[in-house]
Amino acid sequence: MSTVTADAPPAPSGDLPLSGIRVLELGQLIAGPFCGQLLGHFGAEIIKVEPPTTGDPLRVWRELDIDGTSPWFRSIARNKKSIAIDLRKQEGREIVKQLAVRSDVIVENFKPGTLEKWGLGPQELHRENPSLIFTRVSGYGQTGPWASRPGYASVCEVNPDTGLLSGPPTRPNISLGDSVAGLHAAFGTVLALLSRQKKVSRGEQGGEMVDVSIMESMLNLMEGIVPEYDRKGKVRGPSGSSVTGIVPTNAYPCLPLPSTPASPTYIIIGANGDTLYARLMRAINREDLIGTLYAHNHHRVARQGEIEEAISAWTSQRQVEEVLTILESAGVPVGRVVGVKEIVEGEQVKARGAVEDVEVGCSRKGEGWKVKMPRVFPVLEGCDAKTRWAGPDLGAHTEEVLGELGLNVESIIRLREEGVIG
Repeated sequence: MSTVTADAPPAPSGDLPLSGIRVLELGQLIAGPFCGQLLGHFGAEIIKVEPPTTGDPLRVWRELDIDGTSPWFRSIARNKKSIAIDLRKQEGREIVKQLAVRSDVIVENFKPGTLEKWGLGPQELHRENPSLIFTRVSGYGQTGPWASRPGYASVCEVNPDTGLLSGPPTRPNISLGDSVAGLHAAFGTVLALLSRQKKVSRGEQGGEMVDVSIMESMLNLMEGIVPEYDRKGKVRGPSGSSVTGIVPTNAYPCLPLPSTPASPTYIIIGANGDTLYARLMRAINREDLIGTLYAHNHHRVARQGEIEEAISAWTSQRQVEEVLTILESAGVPVGRVVGVKEIVEGEQVKARGAVEDVEVGCSRKGEGWKVKMPRVFPVLEGCDAKTRWAGPDLGAHTEEVLGELGLNVESIIRLREEGVIG
C-alpha cells in the first residue's frame, strides 16, 4: 500500500496526459468536485474556489476527523488548490473572472442560471477567453422544462427507475448519480479539450460548453431497458441481487461464520455463460440440470426458479471458503460479499495498490496523520499519475494564486479584511 506525504506537495509531472491544463472548479459537494478529482489526478492544475469561512459543505459531511474536517473531503479534494473567494461580492466575482481568463476549463455544478446571474456564464466569459471550456453539471441539464429544478442525486437517480421494488425505493448507500455525473463530466471535458485542439488547428475558436445532467448520466447506464420497452413493451424494474433475463447470476446464502453466527453470509456467482453454467452444475453435482433444456441463457431464464433453488441448496450447506475453493477450482466466477474492512485488507487490493495512505497535516512537526483513500483509476501504462497531496485546508492557496494574478500583499490584506477572500 503506497504512502503519500503532505510536507512538500510535488508539482504534477509534465508527462501526465493533462499537464499544462488549468481547471477552475466552482462546484461543491460531489458531482463537480469528483470531475475535478479525476482531471487533477492525471495532471491538470485544479483551482478550487470555495466560500470563505465555511468552504465546500462537504468539508463537514458525514464522519469528521480530529481537525473537524471530513476525511471524504480530503479524498475528493486531493491534488487541488483551495482559494477562498466570496462569489456573492462583486470584487470576488471579478477575481474569478480574471482566473477564468487564465484557465482552460471551468467546472461548475450550480443550479442552472446561477453563474449567469453573477455575470460568470459562458456568454460573458467567452468574450474574455474564447477558448474556455465550460463544463456544467446539473440535475436535468441546461435546457428543457426541468432545467431550473434543483437536482440532487437522490432525486435524479429515481427518474431512470433504478430503485423501486415494493414499498420505498431502495438506494445504494452512496451518491451514485453524483459520481456517475462527475465521471461523465470528466469524460466530456477531455473530449472538449481534444475538440479544441482540432478547432485551433483549423484556425477556429476552441471554446465550447459540456452539458452534463445527473438524470441523463444515469440514463446512460440503463443498458437495454429503453429499446426493450420500445420493441417488446417490457418494463424492467429492480430485481434484488439478480439481473433480469440473465441466469444464473445472483447472491446465494452460505453457512454463517463461526465468529458471527447471527450474521448471514453470501456469495456471488456469475455463471451466465453457457460453458460456465455447465461447469457450475458439475461442481455442485447437478449434472441433471445440464442439457438441451438448459443449453443457452434464454432456456435457463425459463427455468430460473429451478436453477436458483439448486444453487442455493448447495451453497447454504457450506461455509464461504469451501464454496470459493470448489468454484474457483472449477473456473466459475465467484466472489464473497464483503464490507469495507475486507476490501481494504484484501490481497488483490494490496497487490494493486488500490488503496493508498495519504498524509494530512505536517508530519515533520508531528502534527500529521494518514488517511486511506482509494486510488484514482484507470491505471495508464507508463503514466506516473498519483495522489500528490490530500484535500487542502480552506484557502490554503489563496495568496499563492492571487499573487499569480499580480495582487500585492496590501491588496490581499484589504480583500481579506473586507471579507472578499478568506
